[in-house]
Amino acid sequence: MGFGKFQALVLVYAGTGWLADSMELMLLSFVGPLIVLSRLSWRWLLAFTALPCFVLLLLFVIAPESPRYLCVQNRMSDATLVLERMAKANKVELPPGVLSYHKETQLVDHNPQTSQNGHLPVRENDCTVDNAMSSKSGGIAALRKLFSRKLLRSTLLIWFVWFANSFAYYGLVLLSSQLSDANRRCTSVQKSEANPKNVNLYKDVFITSLAEFPGLVISAIIVDWFGRKATMWIFLFGCCAFLGPLAVHQKESLITALLFGARACGMGSSTVLCLYAPEVYPTSARSTGVGIATAIGKIGGIVCPIIAVGMLRSCHQMEAVVVFELVLGLAGLACILFPVETKGREMK
Repeated sequence: MGFGKFQALVLVYAGTGWLADSMELMLLSFVGPLIVLSRLSWRWLLAFTALPCFVLLLLFVIAPESPRYLCVQNRMSDATLVLERMAKANKVELPPGVLSYHKETQLVDHNPQTSQNGHLPVRENDCTVDNAMSSKSGGIAALRKLFSRKLLRSTLLIWFVWFANSFAYYGLVLLSSQLSDANRRCTSVQKSEANPKNVNLYKDVFITSLAEFPGLVISAIIVDWFGRKATMWIFLFGCCAFLGPLAVHQKESLITALLFGARACGMGSSTVLCLYAPEVYPTSARSTGVGIATAIGKIGGIVCPIIAVGMLRSCHQMEAVVVFELVLGLAGLACILFPVETKGREMK
């Protein structure tokens, strides 16, 4: 089955969470301080920033359920409907037969002559009612599979790249405000006092937040041209290129422009990673693999304020930018070292 449109759909869903974060940040950085807080209170600001989350919940309603989950729940007709929708979206036909599950299954054979009893062949472990896999031992088995000889290299590299993407993403958000403040504090004895400075800061953060939309669009356009690996390292090295000049003090307008480009690249890399990681893992280990990688990415978000805030407030701007450059550069190298390119590859 071709997965062109299906992959595009996955890409959209993968970027939805990042878009919700972007919308919240824009509300907090511009609309909130200038409108909500001036007339209402912080409680109203909190309520408005929660709106993107409700939009995300509505999008989850229209997302199709996992066919494997439906098979495990013995809801074969529902699983068949989801597969038919996928086939229709990709303008292909499902193999002939009736979807069924067995405790012992064989790998898919695309030759229709190998179908037995009119049943649709299924992949190993895809639609299996297995008590061991549905219990705690199932999670342990999936974890062991992540560290198997076949997946170990991909697992460790994905963990690091996910950490680096989250580190850079949240770090760039903080840099949007900290760089301007550091320039004023570390290059001048005078304290910033005027309201126009604050207004400019809100505008700068708002503008850099908008960069995530072109980052998502560009990644969706080029991901099937260059492949997943190449798209990620292009974005990561591009982010390094935009951050490089920020190692020294720059004009505020140039800082905004460079951060705009860096955030667009960071968004593109993160979105493609959300598409790449599920394609690497087999169905039986996909949720565990992506879930652990996401959790490790959160560690990057926790660590980044030490660099983006702590070092800049101590007037160590060059050192802070060098750390970001090092992390992003190593992540780009890790993408090159990924053993698998999933472009045009069927999901297992």
